Amino acid sequence: MSVVMWPTESWPAAGERWRRAEEMGFETAWVYDHVAWRGSTPWFDAYATLAAAAVVTERIRLGTLVTSANFRHPVPTAHAARTVDDISGGRLTLGIGAGGIARTSDAGILGGPEWSPRERAERFAEWTDLLDRLLRGPETTFEGVHYSAREVVTAPGCVQRPRPPFAIAATGPRGMRLAARQGALWVTTGRWQEPAAMYETVRTEIAGLEEACAAEGRDPAELRRMLLTEPAGPGLESPAAFEDLAGRYAELGITDIAVHWPRPGTGDGPDLTALAEIARRRTG
Repeated sequence: MSVVMWPTESWPAAGERWRRAEEMGFETAWVYDHVAWRGSTPWFDAYATLAAAAVVTERIRLGTLVTSANFRHPVPTAHAARTVDDISGGRLTLGIGAGGIARTSDAGILGGPEWSPRERAERFAEWTDLLDRLLRGPETTFEGVHYSAREVVTAPGCVQRPRPPFAIAATGPRGMRLAARQGALWVTTGRWQEPAAMYETVRTEIAGLEEACAAEGRDPAELRRMLLTEPAGPGLESPAAFEDLAGRYAELGITDIAVHWPRPGTGDGPDLTALAEIARRRTG
């Protein structure tokens, strides 16, 4: 089971929450990679936050959910990822996504023309393939349509070999093919905006994911599947409600569920007492 941490508090107060997440027994603690999220500020850098969290924790895995291709280039991203993987002793999971389209987060903040859905998907695939090469090393030269790298030395490489695992957030056909090819974990929100249709949405997405695995020659059982829940969505009212939610999605093939750490004054995340009990039940 996983928890999403909010990068909105200054250190060391934020560090106490990361330590608490580890004490609760969560397998992975994630952080969103944005400049702002739904207009929320301050919003601290994801990789700097993970580096700090790596120092104050010992066992919990740490990850981005997800690294945004909206404003990051694969070369400095690989450099930051190797650094966090080293500081954490090999506890990094790299969540990767195409990036959102909302101006209240980070879409378009670098300027230039807006990307069409097709271009966004093409950039995402090229971005991920280049990041994979960079992390495997030891030296990378690449000339793509959207991204390039020239004689980038990455030796001696990452603590985790051949590289940290990728958690790929994708629901379209091309993104699912990418997840089947490069991912250790596939991530979906099941479309938070339509809670009544969410279960059937996830069912349909998993069917598409299994088709993508077949097309890529990948055993679907090798690819873990994570549902990222809405911060204040259904199923978080109580530990019992969460158990019901987790059980229903496990039947569809979901192997992990991520919930949000409570954010006081916003209604985001379950009550801290409920979160602790959910973690206790799920992690034993």
